[in-house]
Amino acid sequence: MVQGGIPERSLLVTIGGAGTGKTTFGLQFLQHGIENGQKGAFITLEESYDRVVQSAGEKGWPFEEHVQNGNLAVVDLDPVEMANSLSSIRNELPQLVEEFGAERLVLDSVSLLEMMYDDQATRRTEIYDFTKALKNAGVTTFLTSEADQDNPFASRHGIIEYLTDGVVVLRYVRPEDFRETRLAVEIQKIRDANHSRETKPYEITNDGISVYRQANIF
Repeated sequence: MVQGGIPERSLLVTIGGAGTGKTTFGLQFLQHGIENGQKGAFITLEESYDRVVQSAGEKGWPFEEHVQNGNLAVVDLDPVEMANSLSSIRNELPQLVEEFGAERLVLDSVSLLEMMYDDQATRRTEIYDFTKALKNAGVTTFLTSEADQDNPFASRHGIIEYLTDGVVVLRYVRPEDFRETRLAVEIQKIRDANHSRETKPYEITNDGISVYRQANIF
């Protein structure tokens, strides 16, 4: 679906509801990078270090081994602490990426960052500055975002999709006959890259996200 792949140093967000596989997709993105000789970093605001490593291990991805080999950094941040130090993290991020040599970075999830701000204007400014820092870090970044409760095609606060280079939507599709609820993926945009406009069914398997490229959702 991503014809030729995601351009290096671009900023991608995957939007989806609970259980659509956003975190799995992020872990898979790092695993594939490491297999191709690229160091990665996983920053989580939702899970502990042990839970991230365990989740990856359940898919057969040896994250503990990657960390020990110096190919992966897993950082679990407390959202409350992060609210107090977001500006310092934003300033230090490019340096951390450069020192570690990460070429791929995953942040799970940007929705928790957005929830720190009550005022929409402040939220927009802070998230804009944060995404700008990620782009300046020169790393290919994968963000996850919760979908809006009333619109599966939009993020919870409707900000991040306008600040990123690429948007992937993971959602549930319930046919009219209600026989089977399916998972569907579509690419809303990827700057500087061709991509499929089709909606494709996918499953969350032992190997991660598996898209049925030859099938159509309807």
